[in-house]
This record gives sequence, C-alpha cells and structure tokens, in this order.
Amino acid sequence: MQVDYPEPVRVLISQLKRLPGIGPKSAERIAVWMLQQGEEITDPFASIVALAGQLVGECDTCGFFSTEENGCAICDGLQRDSASLCVVEQPTDILPLERSGAFRGHYHSLRGKISPLDNIGPDDLRIGELILRLREGVFTEVILALSADVEGEATSNYLAEIFSEFPEIEVSRLAQGIPAGGGLESADELTLMRALEGRIGMRK
Repeated sequence: MQVDYPEPVRVLISQLKRLPGIGPKSAERIAVWMLQQGEEITDPFASIVALAGQLVGECDTCGFFSTEENGCAICDGLQRDSASLCVVEQPTDILPLERSGAFRGHYHSLRGKISPLDNIGPDDLRIGELILRLREGVFTEVILALSADVEGEATSNYLAEIFSEFPEIEVSRLAQGIPAGGGLESADELTLMRALEGRIGMRK
C-alpha cells in the first residue's frame, strides 16, 4: 500500500491548489510548511481567512471590496468625478489606477471578460449592472480599461455596441503602446501597431 499524507493534509493541499497561481507542488510545499510551523502560524492564518470571509464582500454598485462597517471606499469616497466611469475586469484592477492618481472618477468591475473557451459569456459578467448605472447616472464619459488580449478585445467590442444606446456618453479606452522604459525589441506586433496608431505629435 502506497504511503501518502494523512487525510487532513491532503484536504489542505487540495484547497490550496484552488488558489490562482498555486500548482500541485506549490500547494504541497505551502501545506507542509504551515503544518511544520505549528499553531503559531496555522491558528492566526485560519482566523484571519475566516474573518475576512465574514466581513469583506462585494460592493453592489461598483464591484470593489466593501465591508458592512465602512462601506465601499470607491462609491463612498469624497471628491470623485461623478461624470466619469472607468470599466475594469476585476476589482483588483482598480488599485493600480487609484495609486497612479491619474483618475478620480468612479469604477465598475465586470468580474471577468468574455471568454467562450472558458464558457464565460456576457450574462456571466456584471454588464447588466453597468447598463443600469449608465441609465440612472449622470456619466458623460466611459473609459474601457480592459486587457489587450483577445478576450479583452471581444469584451470591449461587445460593450461598444451596447453603448450605442447612450449617444450622449463619450466612450474611450486606455492608450496602448510601448511601456515606459521598454524597447522595441521586446514589443510584439500588436503592441507596435497600437503604439503607431496612438502616436502623438511633438510640435506645439
């Protein structure tokens, strides 16, 4: 009979494998390390995960993280531009934009992007909530900040068709091109094409 980990360890490994970016080997290493550290690590970790699961939820409006006690830092935030709405894929995409300080409007997380290969269609995303916000809000501009991959393009094109219902709203998307500090040798054809199409003049 082949020797294996005790069942509680196997269950822990199987749960860790469900986390994004954690493969079987990594899950096994993490599980073994946690158990070797003992209650000093496992007890606080279990308590913190349970507490976060109880207290942190999804904002019904924008899809960012919220708590019952403090609400949503985005929707309840002061001095935000109520006319601008930035559409992102995941709530985690909001933080880099916020940290840049370049955008002070509102956000809407779709919770993903259209991906037929993963059986994710428009009905699986928070597109209905987005349309409702546009109908009831006072937005004059929507900025699409989605991925530049095939799924992101498909989602952007789908949303662009929907936005035809709102001719008074200007629709734009993030400029794409060569990243700061990057060279042409590391850029693919699509990135170079977008960089050329989005070029700006140097003369004043």
